[in-house]
Amino acid sequence: MTIWQRKRGRRTSELEKPMRPRLAIFGGTFDPVHMAHLTVAKEAVLQYGLSSVLFVVAANPPHKIGATHASFEDRIKMVELACAGAPELAPSRIEQYDEISYSIQTIQRVKATAGAEAVVYFLIGADAFADIQTWHRWSDVVREVAFIVVTRPGHHYQSPPGATVYRLDTLALPVSSSDIRARLAQGEDVPELPPAVMQYIRARGLYGVHEEDRSH
Repeated sequence: MTIWQRKRGRRTSELEKPMRPRLAIFGGTFDPVHMAHLTVAKEAVLQYGLSSVLFVVAANPPHKIGATHASFEDRIKMVELACAGAPELAPSRIEQYDEISYSIQTIQRVKATAGAEAVVYFLIGADAFADIQTWHRWSDVVREVAFIVVTRPGHHYQSPPGATVYRLDTLALPVSSSDIRARLAQGEDVPELPPAVMQYIRARGLYGVHEEDRSH
């Protein structure tokens, strides 16, 4: 069955009852947020009829403790700038606390806030999904949400027991935050960044952007 056929069947049945909110948690350090993040989120909205994608900025991710390069406040501000003008993309401060940002706690908080009628997904890259059995309380995570896994066409991965998984095939997006940080430190303008985010990085002198680069 094609994605279009699945969506058509779902939409036909949903005409008979009030539309349930459908949202996806999209977590990460977003250090910095870039165009590939936005492309993936918008594609998930289109393919799976989502009401919104929550960009959940991790304050203290368990796999990257102390490894972020910009503060939480700078990273959430960049996400807010990147999502401006796209009402289906929603920056979230739900992980702004000092404690480690475990996904199971985030999922439970989002579901409690969204209400019992909401359908909650977890939007995640295939590489991160492959490591899910190393996550804190991973079996609880797979029981709580269905996954929308971002992958390349023809790429296969192993799903953990009990997981409900939907594929989001995208074109290759050869960009990473680490590569962007390295290019910024060399004084480059980075077209893979939303212009407002690039301006913010310059104004704040983030990622090793030097004083002379900030005046561009």
